[in-house]
Amino acid sequence: MSTGADQARVPAGSAAPTPRLTGALVFVMAVATGAVVANLYYAQPLLHQVAATFHVGPAAASLIITCTQIGYAAGLVLVVPLGDLHPRRPLVVLVFCVAAVALVACAVAPDLWLFEAASVAVGCASVAGQIMVPFAADLAEPERRGRVVARIMTGLLTGILLARTVSGLVAQVAGWRAIYWLSAGLMLVFAVLLSRVLPNEPVRPHVRYVELVRSSFRFLLDEPVLRRRAFHGACAFAAFSVLWTSLAFLLSGSPYHYSNAVIGLFGLVGVAGVAAANLAGKLADSARVGITTVACGALLTASFGLLAAGRTSLAALLAGIVVLDIGTQGMQITNQAVIYELAPEARSRINSAYMFCYFVGGAIGSLASGVVLATWGWNGVCGIGAAFGVLTLLMAGVDRLRPAGGRRTLPARAS
Repeated sequence: MSTGADQARVPAGSAAPTPRLTGALVFVMAVATGAVVANLYYAQPLLHQVAATFHVGPAAASLIITCTQIGYAAGLVLVVPLGDLHPRRPLVVLVFCVAAVALVACAVAPDLWLFEAASVAVGCASVAGQIMVPFAADLAEPERRGRVVARIMTGLLTGILLARTVSGLVAQVAGWRAIYWLSAGLMLVFAVLLSRVLPNEPVRPHVRYVELVRSSFRFLLDEPVLRRRAFHGACAFAAFSVLWTSLAFLLSGSPYHYSNAVIGLFGLVGVAGVAAANLAGKLADSARVGITTVACGALLTASFGLLAAGRTSLAALLAGIVVLDIGTQGMQITNQAVIYELAPEARSRINSAYMFCYFVGGAIGSLASGVVLATWGWNGVCGIGAAFGVLTLLMAGVDRLRPAGGRRTLPARAS
């Protein structure tokens, strides 16, 4: 199968042309990215059922989400930088295969600690999408890079939305373990497909692996813009995780008493976040980053006022989910469009450093959500979520009053 982009990607500075990024290739990469990132979210609408299976409470069950996000953060540090060293087609295919094995381990785990250990592996292997995002950014023309990234992220967001819905429906029919068997098979299908359609790349100049990983974090030290966008992203994803870690417990209890299938359908409520991703990509291409950042921070903060009312009002709950998803996804696309302009020759490492911070924020949000829910209930959950939104607004004020300067030094190149 050919997508029109099967020529080799040439090193920077070469006179040979870059492979053309066709619509077909963007579509395949977007769908694959959505499929692999969905593995991070299958457990969210099922936490109450998983807790019952393993005979644990909400706080212990919430650690499943934290373990998955910790694994993802580890993959961002240890795996994603390899995209600046090795050809990305075989790397992506290998990681999809590892994801399949980890999902099978989740499906057969006999107790909670083994399930959590397998969840760490699932999270680590789910970084395949974060190898493909900078890959697509490399292939895209500069004037449309924000829109290409937005389209790949649209696939990612669709995967997130459908993950919760499909997970709930499958669990309703075949039990909560079935979704892990289903996804394992899907990962193998995409491994075969991507091995055929992703473009070839030449072998990169050799760089020691330790230096490659270290240089990802040096970008955080040397790039003030990256640090600030990472802070925005971490706070936004923390707020997002605060809601989705606790939502299943709210919806399965009084006054809602919803089934797994209905709880899963709530993932579709955030479909507005997909539209926000495309709009944010266009605004980033037109350099309206400051306005977009403030707007997204305001939406994040305001959403938890609606969600607090959603304790007893379904309409307010639905509205709050929509507003939160728009704010989170708009912030994410804005951040990525900005950071991919910082060091074009090292986009995998830039993405690794940024997404590591992003998922550390998510892990903090998930952990805080489980603890706060058990202690202060739903109002406490909404309070901590709103606090993360306020932090993004405070940083937006810093961005305006003290604009970040340029890069001081350039970490060792690996591409």
